[in-house]
This record gives sequence, C-alpha cells and structure tokens, in this order.
Amino acid sequence: MLKYRIISGCLIGAALILSANYMPAPGILLLLVGLSSLAQLEFYTILRRAGIPAFRILGTACGAALITATFFNMGGERGDVAGAYRWENFVLMASLIAVFVRQFPQKHNDKPLETIGCTLIRIWYVPFLFNFITRLVFTRDGEGGGPNVGETGRMLALYLVAVVKSGDSGAYFVGSLLGRHKLMPRISPGKTWEGFCGGIAAAVLASWLFSVLGDHRLGKLALEPGHAIVLGGLLSIAGIVGDMFESLLKRAGGAKDSSSAIPGLGGLLDVLDSLLFGAPVLYVYTKVFLM
Repeated sequence: MLKYRIISGCLIGAALILSANYMPAPGILLLLVGLSSLAQLEFYTILRRAGIPAFRILGTACGAALITATFFNMGGERGDVAGAYRWENFVLMASLIAVFVRQFPQKHNDKPLETIGCTLIRIWYVPFLFNFITRLVFTRDGEGGGPNVGETGRMLALYLVAVVKSGDSGAYFVGSLLGRHKLMPRISPGKTWEGFCGGIAAAVLASWLFSVLGDHRLGKLALEPGHAIVLGGLLSIAGIVGDMFESLLKRAGGAKDSSSAIPGLGGLLDVLDSLLFGAPVLYVYTKVFLM
C-alpha cells in the first residue's frame, strides 16, 4: 500500500509540475473541468451506495458550466473578476432552478428532498470549491494580460498543492508512526491528534521552504516568512477539515475510498478533498493580505 501511495504521489506530482509550467490556458480549462466532473461522479457513486438518488448528469453539467464561466471571464483579455462573480451567481441560480424543475417528472422517486439536496450539495461541494483553483490560476500579474496563464497563477497553484499535500503526507506518516490519541473516531477512526500536529508541522515547513526557495515571492506576489508560516498552518487545517468532511460522506455511503482509480490513494475525490477546502482559504488570504 505504501509503495503504491508513493508511486502514485510521484506521478501525480510530476504531472502537476508539467501542467503548471507548460499547459496553455485552454488545456487548463479542460483539465479543471475534467477533474471536477470526475470527482462529482465519484461523489454520486457514494450517494448511490447510501441509497440516495441524485441527478448525476445535470449536476455535473452545472459544475462544468460554473468553472467555464469563471474561465472565460478571468481568463479573458481583460480579466473581469466582477464579471466572473456575476456569471457564477447566474449559473448557481440557474442550477437551483434546473434541479427543482428536474424533480417534477420523478413520479416514482420517494426521496425527492434527498435527491434535490444531494444534487445541490454535489455542485457546491465539488465544482464550487474547486473553482477557487480556477481563480488562483488566473490571478493577474498586472493589468490586462490576455488569456494566457501568468507566472503568479502558476506559482499559486503549485504552492497550494505543495503545501496542502505536504500536510496530508505529514499527517499520514506521523499518524502511522506515533498516532495514539484518536482525533474524531466517529468520523475517521484512523486519524489521530499526533497526525494532526504532524500535518501542520509538515505544511508549515513546506510553505516556509517554498517562500525561501522562491526568494519570498509567488510570481509577483510577496510571500514573507511570517505569511508563509501562517498560510502553512491555515492550509493544513483547511485540508484536514476537507479530509474529515469527505470521510463523513464515505461513512454515510459505507465506503472506505471514493473509488479505486488511483493505486494506493483511492479515488480522485480522495486526492482532491483537502485541496477543495484549501483553495478558498488561499484565495481569500491572497486577496486580503498579499495583494
């Protein structure tokens, strides 16, 4: 298990570095939509195991529309952040109405509230949170800039994954070696307070190293050591919360992993769960403290 976890982690890391440095903007859009859609479908599988029906195709289409709307506004010639907010709100409102209307012809569905609620949760949990990665990727280096991804956006995406996944790895290894005191056994029996602390320490160290090796910058944004330490801690905690939330969903569906697509790591949602909560934290912190 550990061997496959390391191999899969290295392959994913290499793919991420290549994508962040060489993939053009349209390719990044396809990658983001593809990852979000696949994670949503895994979430649907968890719901199905729990006996809860959901509108799989409609929910996935709404999620893809949300990310696409952000891409064409923030990734356009002007980088219209306000326009992205307007279109995202429109897509979310249209998704809500579409799910309600989709329920009308369901004559034999004896769980209409669960179907509506879980379909909407899928949209908010996966693509809505995942869309903050789109926002990070298209963070502007300056005024204008065209549809290409700038250095700042690429560095923010790499930083997010490096710090959050360092926290995940630290929590796993410290918890496996030293874990004695359960963190929240009702939700995730394997997680311990020792792993929690190890994850925070690993994320803070990774964030500090990223700052030092990058000359205290993320593209054109300054990342001083103090901010790096605070961000490392915040991203680690956000990642742990995201991991716990997905564990809650999996327990509800009677599953250990969201799927077996990635050897040693489980499913795509198992890989993305911590990033889903870390991305909005990094985005807000960047907007408030680094810009």
